[in-house]
Amino acid sequence: MARKLYVGNLPFETSDQALGDLFGTVGTVDSVNLVRDQATGRARGFAFVEMATDEDAQKAIASLNNHSLGGRNLTVNEARPKTSGGGGGFGGDGGRSRRSEPRW
Repeated sequence: MARKLYVGNLPFETSDQALGDLFGTVGTVDSVNLVRDQATGRARGFAFVEMATDEDAQKAIASLNNHSLGGRNLTVNEARPKTSGGGGGFGGDGGRSRRSEPRW
């Protein structure tokens, strides 16, 4: 069991402090990383919370998964490692045509 948790379906107005306080009710919180849009600075609706121990992480999942916050039910589970390969999700060719000859 990892100590880093994914927290999804957050209300956009949620702050780092509020999220840390919520998870602090079930165990010791090491860090809170509320993911924000780079262009606007607005919260994107998910975060990563790292708990001090595996036991605290398990308690947080058991207690806070499906917990109602700001009218939304949270999704709390173990964070998965970032997958390699990526791509923008828009076809992978950056919007360029796949034709090799010029078009005129």
